Order: sequence, then C-alpha cells, then structure tokens
Amino acid sequence: MTDNSRVSLFAVVAAALLALALAFMAVSIKTGLLQFRDADKVVSVKGLAERTVEADLALWPINFTVMGDGLDVLQGDIETQQDLIRSFLLLKGFAEEDLQLSMPKITDQHANLYGSNMPPQRYRAEVTVLVRTSDIERVKSGMQSVGDLVKSGVALTQSYEHQPQFIFTQLNAIKPEMIALATQEARAAADQFARDAGAEVGSIRRASQGYFSIEDVDPYTPETKKVRVVTSVDYILR
Repeated sequence: MTDNSRVSLFAVVAAALLALALAFMAVSIKTGLLQFRDADKVVSVKGLAERTVEADLALWPINFTVMGDGLDVLQGDIETQQDLIRSFLLLKGFAEEDLQLSMPKITDQHANLYGSNMPPQRYRAEVTVLVRTSDIERVKSGMQSVGDLVKSGVALTQSYEHQPQFIFTQLNAIKPEMIALATQEARAAADQFARDAGAEVGSIRRASQGYFSIEDVDPYTPETKKVRVVTSVDYILR
C-alpha cells in the first residue's frame, strides 16, 4: 500500500469515528433535553384540611399557698385547705378519682436572708389539687364558682404554670380522613392548574404530609379546638 493510500484510509477512519462521536453526542443531548423537559412538567400543590373538634380531657389545677413559722403548723394548714377544696369539688359533682393531690413545695423564706427585711413568717408552701376529668362542662361550671373557696379561707394563687388546660386526645381517630381530604384538595388544585395549562395530571412524583396542629379556636373558648394539616404533592403533567 502506498503512502497516499495509507493517508486516505486513515482520513476515512478518522472521519467515520468523528461522525459516530457527533451522532452519539446528538443522541445524548436530545435525551438530556427530553429528560429536562419532562422534569419541568411537574406541578407542586398543597392541600389543606381543617376540622373543629371539642376537647375531651380537662386538667384543672387549683393552686393555693399557706405560710407559717413551724413546719407542723404549716402541714396542718395544708391539710385543712386541701379538705376544703376536696369538699368543694365533691359538692360540685366530681368523683374522688378525679382529684389528685400534689406534694407541697415548701420554701424557707429566711434562708440566706439577714437583717430586718425578713418576711414575718418563715415558711411558705405552694400546693396544687389537680382535677383530671373528661367532664368538660363540669369543669367550666366549677371554675365559675371558685369564689366560694376564697370565702371559705383558701388562699388561691394564679400563675401561668397553673392554668386550666382543655385537651383533644382523639387525633389518631381523625388522622386518616383528614389526610385523605388534604390529598383531595391538592389533587383538585393540580387539576385546575393542568386545565389552565392545557395539560393532564399524571402520577404522583413526590408527596409529603405536614404535621398536625391543634390550636384553640379563640382565647375565650379553649375547649373548642381547630385541627389542621397540610399535604404537599408533586404531580407529573402530561
């Protein structure tokens, strides 16, 4: 084979290899563009589900303080006031098993204090009687009558720590239905978007469930709650 023939053969092979490489690149670019375009054909929507429910558990802490110079006297006063609160609650229709007595929190008010600024009584005790019941209306009625306790000599105290609580405990019973409603809302939003865009909704590409929140409907009716969940869904459009 002459040198000219050899050069011509190499040129043909090189041209063929270059053509194959260009064809492969074109196919790869086309595939990439198609995948990119398919990735763009996704709509992300959210679905909201809300429900108003009534609390089914009430926690009513009745907090009081007593003071004295001796621990024995202090303990006697604690028991006297606990008995007054217990009698009041039983009279209001609560059962014994609804009542829980806490350990008193006793403070030595003279500890680490010197001079003439000491409190007149050495010991101060904070005690809580907790009412735990599913009878929400009875708790609301009892709370309106606590003035009777004050009249009987119980030194009630109010604090952020000892606020009544109304709790909804049946969330698991309504979760499946609320998730289904939120998903339906998301699908309806995706359908509307697809109609506006001249497309159709395909399969779900990705979905995530938000957390459930339970809040008071308003500050004046804490026994009425609003349960809320948001679901996020990505649908493929075709």
